[in-house]
Amino acid sequence: MAGLVGSASEFVWGPFLLVPLLFLVGAYLTSVLGGIQFRRLFYGLWLAFFKRHESSKTEGDISHYQALSVALAATVGVGNIAGVATALTLGGPGALFWMWITGLLGMATKYSEALLGVKYRVSNAAGEKSGGPQQYLTRGMRDLTYMGESTKKRLGSILGISFAGFAVVASFGIGNATQANAVAETVTGHWEGIAPSTVGVVLMIVAGLVILGGIKWIGRITSLFVPAMIVLYIGGTLTVLVLNVDQLGGALGDVFRSAFSTSSAVGGFAGVGIMMAIRYGVARGIFSNESGLGTGGIAAASAKTDAPARQATVSMTQTFIDTIIVVSLTGLTILVSGVFGDTAENADGEQELISGAELTRNAFEATLGTTGSLLVTVAVAMFAMSTIFGWAYYGEKCLERFTSGDHVKLVYRTAFTIMVFIGCVANLSTIWAISDVFNGLMALPNLIGLLLLSPIIAKETKQFFSRPDWRLLPTDAAAPK
Repeated sequence: MAGLVGSASEFVWGPFLLVPLLFLVGAYLTSVLGGIQFRRLFYGLWLAFFKRHESSKTEGDISHYQALSVALAATVGVGNIAGVATALTLGGPGALFWMWITGLLGMATKYSEALLGVKYRVSNAAGEKSGGPQQYLTRGMRDLTYMGESTKKRLGSILGISFAGFAVVASFGIGNATQANAVAETVTGHWEGIAPSTVGVVLMIVAGLVILGGIKWIGRITSLFVPAMIVLYIGGTLTVLVLNVDQLGGALGDVFRSAFSTSSAVGGFAGVGIMMAIRYGVARGIFSNESGLGTGGIAAASAKTDAPARQATVSMTQTFIDTIIVVSLTGLTILVSGVFGDTAENADGEQELISGAELTRNAFEATLGTTGSLLVTVAVAMFAMSTIFGWAYYGEKCLERFTSGDHVKLVYRTAFTIMVFIGCVANLSTIWAISDVFNGLMALPNLIGLLLLSPIIAKETKQFFSRPDWRLLPTDAAAPK
């Protein structure tokens, strides 16, 4: 089973499928939108964090900021701690460079997903907004003018249903089991007397209490929880970097040299280095920021907003915060601390490279002692729980593509909560490989759809930013024209 999953992951994330497609879509959307991620980044940050105003004239379930918090909750997770360490171990320091490229291009992709998510959202039986690729891949195709009606209908249904099915399955992996597993590994590594099953029971109870409350409860919790956890973690990484500032220049040099190196990070044959750096940089970058997976559109669809493009500018800041800030700080912390390349004896008595959350924990501990180890342990637990909250919502919204019955939602929430416990006691390597496969399967229909729907994205963006009042938010006294 592990071998089969590994082969599937190699194919999906190989040099002939997702990696070039992700770059193509990100670069194309960046071009079509005129570098929207660079021109409107500060507007998006201002709108999310400094100008949070709600009007009764806007539709949606939660605020701009809460929608961003849900998206950040789902993405700022184990990928920012364990995933970055794994990418560096398997792809070398150069993997961090390719994570940056993935993040910068991914901002345009995330913007597009959010715009379409809001534009084509629908109301479910409970009156809540529901949107994302499972909706816009089907409904958006109907607005295309360069396809026949039968082709649009058939293709839209295939893409939308495929995404929804893959996303429901993936929610149990990328958004659940991998997160829980990393928490169990980190907690038991810090406190050796605690069993993984004990961690699983605690996480399962906490997850169940939040998930059963639905999107409004998740939005409230994450809007308070996410800023605290990010500030705590960033503070720790900055402390490590300041204390090792003399190593920072060399670490950055290693990142750029290794990004185009022809030798593997673990001593492989010539030519493997750059391939491995790109593969693991892109794969773990996507695992971390989820640009291209389509999940950003699901969170954005729940936001109270008067214009799809307005929420889209907020949503793209999630990729910036996740990858350009948090991922960068994690990677540089590992590289400056002197633990990169360390080995440990495995269960078979052989030496193997330390990776995952353990490597990140060692990096903090090397500089900050037991305080650093405790900080990473707490950060992993907080990041993972927030991701579990966000992905429970994503999976449920994709399940609505097939059925919206309350009893089905209850079954899903219950199964999702139980999976938290299973993730804590399962094999990590197999779970990571399965998550990589389903990440890729989710991304494929979404990326194809984004390319096909790019004229709509460009038109909607141009119309919004041509409005003289695009900087203004709607009020109850004066709704936008």
